[in-house]
Amino acid sequence: MPDESTPARQPRCVFVYGTLRSGGSNDITRLKPSPRYVGPSQVAGVLYHLGAYPGMLLGGERWVVGEVYAIEPALEAILDAIEGVAGQPGDEYIRREVVALVEGRPLACLVYEINPPYVAAAPVIASGDWLQAVDLGSQ
Repeated sequence: MPDESTPARQPRCVFVYGTLRSGGSNDITRLKPSPRYVGPSQVAGVLYHLGAYPGMLLGGERWVVGEVYAIEPALEAILDAIEGVAGQPGDEYIRREVVALVEGRPLACLVYEINPPYVAAAPVIASGDWLQAVDLGSQ
């Protein structure tokens, strides 16, 4: 019998801002186990154009546009593989915890931040919106 005094575990959420967004080349909604859409979101950061995909550095005065999904641990492992996260100093992406704003509410989320050396010469996406940058053909 479950202990009713123990609160239910909150699902892990992920903020996606690039190819993992709905409609992107790695659309998270096509992955299994299926994520649950939580809502549109934004995170303080700077978005960089790296050719076929973007990278985000957290913090600053700008905002990066994205989406938040509730995910299962098995999907988190798949996302780690897509982003090449192995926990090594030279990994292209670093898994971080961040507070995303979802419809004005703060929500703790996993996010994949670019390792700074990878964006040293990359152009900034001023709009903070990868899908808009791709639609505008700014490659």
